[in-house]
Amino acid sequence: MIYTVGVADMKISEDASDMLITYALGSCLGITVYDFRMRRAGLLHCMMPDSALDQEKAEGNPFLYVDSGMRVMLDHFYKKGSLKKDLIIRVAGGASSKMNEDEDFFQIGRRNFVSLRQFMWKEGLMLKAHDVGGYGSRTVTLEVETGKMLVKSKGVLKQL
Repeated sequence: MIYTVGVADMKISEDASDMLITYALGSCLGITVYDFRMRRAGLLHCMMPDSALDQEKAEGNPFLYVDSGMRVMLDHFYKKGSLKKDLIIRVAGGASSKMNEDEDFFQIGRRNFVSLRQFMWKEGLMLKAHDVGGYGSRTVTLEVETGKMLVKSKGVLKQL
């Protein structure tokens, strides 16, 4: 089955026949976590870098933010028996809202990626691959059976 992950949303699956997909990643991040030992896959579509910006909103929907969304997703993996050493984490998105990045005043895409890297550092985790920045939207697909992550941008499909 194909599960669509909306904006400020997350899905996790252990069914080998499932695919997780999220569309229209601009400044948002599409973060995938794959446990290759347990064949468990998760996809998070988050919008903002830091839940400290609005704790009340983060409590209502932790998937709005990079840090709180990742915390919830990783906690789910760990509670189901995943080990840090078995996780493959990749990310796509984080685009600029302006063709000229100097004109992108808030730089949400860049800040989202910085927030993810800081979170990963604190957790003792490493990114396996990333496709971030630039201009334009991306679509991310994650296959549960294989852990293969595909990114489509500007009509080009590539595997991360």
